[in-house]
Amino acid sequence: MAKPRKAAKSETVTAPQDDGASIDDVDTIEDGKVFDYITGKPVAENDKERVRQRIARALFHEYGISVDDMEPDFRVKVDGSNKKIDIAIFEPGSDHTPENVRRLVVCQKELKLGDKGAYKMRDHEHAAKDLDVLKAAMAACESCKYGLWTNGLEFFFFRVERTRFDVKFKPIGDWPLSDESIGTRDVASHARLRRADPEMLRTAFRRCHNFIHGNEGMPKDAAFWQFLYLIFAKMYDERQPNEARRFWAGRFEKNGQLIDEQFDPAGQKAIRNRIEPLFADVKKKYSTVFRGNEEITLSDRALAFMVSELAKYDFGRTDVDAKGAAYQEIVGANLRGDRGQYFTPRGAIKLVVSILDPQPTERVFDPACGTGGFLIATLAHLTRRFQKEKGIEPGIESTQDFLSIQERLAEFVKQNLFGADFDQFLVRAAQMNVVMASNVEARLFNINSLEFPAGHLPGITDAKKFAQLGSMDLIMTNPPFGSEIPITDPNILRHFELAHIWQRAEGGGFLNTGRLQGSVAPEVLFIERCVHWLKPGGRLGIVVPDGILGNPAQEYLRWWLLRRSWLLASVDLPVEVFIVEANVNILTSLIFLKKKTDNEVRAEDLGRKVDYPVFLAVAEKVGFDRRGNTLYKKTPEGEELLEEVEEVERIRTNGHFVTRTLRRKKKLLDDDLPRIAQAYREFRAKNSEPGV
Repeated sequence: MAKPRKAAKSETVTAPQDDGASIDDVDTIEDGKVFDYITGKPVAENDKERVRQRIARALFHEYGISVDDMEPDFRVKVDGSNKKIDIAIFEPGSDHTPENVRRLVVCQKELKLGDKGAYKMRDHEHAAKDLDVLKAAMAACESCKYGLWTNGLEFFFFRVERTRFDVKFKPIGDWPLSDESIGTRDVASHARLRRADPEMLRTAFRRCHNFIHGNEGMPKDAAFWQFLYLIFAKMYDERQPNEARRFWAGRFEKNGQLIDEQFDPAGQKAIRNRIEPLFADVKKKYSTVFRGNEEITLSDRALAFMVSELAKYDFGRTDVDAKGAAYQEIVGANLRGDRGQYFTPRGAIKLVVSILDPQPTERVFDPACGTGGFLIATLAHLTRRFQKEKGIEPGIESTQDFLSIQERLAEFVKQNLFGADFDQFLVRAAQMNVVMASNVEARLFNINSLEFPAGHLPGITDAKKFAQLGSMDLIMTNPPFGSEIPITDPNILRHFELAHIWQRAEGGGFLNTGRLQGSVAPEVLFIERCVHWLKPGGRLGIVVPDGILGNPAQEYLRWWLLRRSWLLASVDLPVEVFIVEANVNILTSLIFLKKKTDNEVRAEDLGRKVDYPVFLAVAEKVGFDRRGNTLYKKTPEGEELLEEVEEVERIRTNGHFVTRTLRRKKKLLDDDLPRIAQAYREFRAKNSEPGV
């Protein structure tokens, strides 16, 4: 063994405690209030208002309706008295009078579900009493064509049909876009897909999963896989020529009337007759993901609901982060395991990706990938990079620019994106996540990373071929950790230096005694395995419990690690990070390392000491408290700080595209992680990485 040496002393640079903004530079709002998305004025924040604000955003971002043509709390005379309707939408450019009303929205307070609860979602008939006010207001406004009632989870859309003697309210699956074209199969399959607003996409995913869990009586895990089958079918269908698409829910004529397929037994059957052959094609296409015996076991009614809910969105053009967040919310509630599988919070994932800054030519790997959080964040990071290189504004890019970026992203996934997990179900879920983000499959392996290159799981052959030790440029991971799940198998332990007993040597180093420990926490072995998986000069970002960094009994581990790698950065995370999203009460840190070359290790063993600066930061706030309540930055007087943001949307209306820009103020999230990422970039601009 090489002669031990003292660990190099390091200068430290800490992250700033604020982003440099003076309170005088930013407007404020009274605690307990939010800015109305339509008017830009403060309103009291409550459960109902949160629903209304989400809908207002969706009306702009998804339906292309200008806020100038909306009005909150619009008064409509119903049965001799004025009723306040939450949102009224008017003929574009017209006066805000009852005669010009085209659509009405009634909101109720947000329906919240418990962690294990399932809500049996109602149909229009069962919710009839709640819909009375909306219907009466629609009838009173003689030019009103459409209505919506929602409590944040249930959505009831209507189309008004008027005759000389009657007003009828026909249930429909969705509203038309701002130009009001709707109804044909061609429209549904060609030009009517839209980019999803992040909050509304999460709502759509919740609605789908809850419908089959609550209304179909399926266990949560079974409902989850049915949901994923349809997500895969949707993604596959989007890549087909327009005339060959089958994932849609249209309308048909029955007894002289247009009927939405979703609400008619014959229409529901027609949807099934399209989707089942589509899913058969999906299983053939993705034979590495599907075994071939999977079936869609939903009822006709549930299948029609799901297809109608998902068909309206263009998943390819929807932001990668938005899709990943919506997907992770459903996955996290269903596949959280009992072997330390605590899925990494998105804020921590984004910080790791930002600091490591993966390049398009680098091989990126997560040996404990779970549902693919680090992989998806890498794809989002590269998408933003590609857009910036081309000067593209997200959401308003041309089709040619969009396809160009998608091709570059797909090429990266096929060549440079890798993941592995012990749990075969997580590997499948991660692959589906990657496909949803990029339209192609990554190389994901069902292996035990601690046994590699040995092992018996089905992914071992491909892993040995495509993910050899010493082949990765970048590793990002949150390994399973904890003394409750120790590794005790000597056939695994004997392959790890850190699984042996070490004793202090003269000169301050440590010597391997050659004797195995009886059990070792998995995170210790994962650290060593990650270092071995990296190329010389490769970089690692890993979540570790704080004991790794400060426990005196693990000093040998820190010595081993500093001998073989440069410490780039260490970031302390508050306990809230894992309490809220993983229900784990543990203090953790993110450490970032760069693997030394053999020459660098030998040089330091021979006494060539190298001092270098290390970035250190402590995150005290992450945007939410221990109960998951959102935290915003405040003045000393308790008022919440605001910033002005510009929102741009490219909307198809009347057969052509128009770009709309909206400026609104929003609260500043009290989150140190983005500021730490910026501070690290500034640190690296002044201090180059150590090593070659």
